[in-house]
Amino acid sequence: MNRRSGSGVRYASHAWAAALAAAGLVGCADDGALELVGTVERTLVELVAPVSEVIVEIGAERGDAVHADQVLVRLDPTLAEADVAQAEAAIAAARTARVVASSELSRLSQLRRRGVASQQDLDRAELARDEADAREREAQARLAAAKKHESDLTLRSPVDGVLDQLPFDEGERVPAGATLAVVLAAGNPWVRVWIPETHRAQVAAGTPATAFVDGVTGPVEGRVRDVSRDAAFTPHYALTERDRVHLVYEARVTLLGPAAADLPAGMPARVVIDLPDPGP
Repeated sequence: MNRRSGSGVRYASHAWAAALAAAGLVGCADDGALELVGTVERTLVELVAPVSEVIVEIGAERGDAVHADQVLVRLDPTLAEADVAQAEAAIAAARTARVVASSELSRLSQLRRRGVASQQDLDRAELARDEADAREREAQARLAAAKKHESDLTLRSPVDGVLDQLPFDEGERVPAGATLAVVLAAGNPWVRVWIPETHRAQVAAGTPATAFVDGVTGPVEGRVRDVSRDAAFTPHYALTERDRVHLVYEARVTLLGPAAADLPAGMPARVVIDLPDPGP
């Protein structure tokens, strides 16, 4: 799944470069099934640095099982904490100014009722009170932004899974936007394949499939997860020069059952998709 969020989490699909040469091989079995070759993939969740800062804590090691909301990397919060303190002080000052302005407006209102103060004085006091209210709301917004920035310096895993990569060590200063941790999300893996245009009409989400993975005894049950609506040209590495002009549709076949639970990403797989009987 490909997603991004403001918390510095980036999602991407895991692809194994060594299997690219076989990713688009296609064939058609005698029984009408469509045979495709691809690689086992899992969802990768990338946690990125929101700012350039020093790593002060790493909460897990590569290969560890991690759970959702577990702290993986913490960046130095010193400057962020100072921003929060400054914003809190600004709110205190704004609240004091609002109290003073409200008190002055109340005093002038009483004087105006006795005919001592002018309407112009009362109008100025109301404007001062309104301005003080606006400044307090602005200070509250700055405090919320400062706290959000402080919170973003603690990078937590958004999913259960396995910590796949830790590119930096504690004590290193990382650039803004750098990937600090990569989590291999738990869940069913899938195989990315390319459906030939000639068979696109016969393959839809939910179509049964069977996968054969190196090192796994017996077939692995599967089901077509989705098929792209847009056609693409066969990847240049996939087939012969003659076949490269053919249109294909990217598809993902989810692997099911106990045999698929622990399959590592990057394993080559042969997928057989059951095609429906075209009829007479």
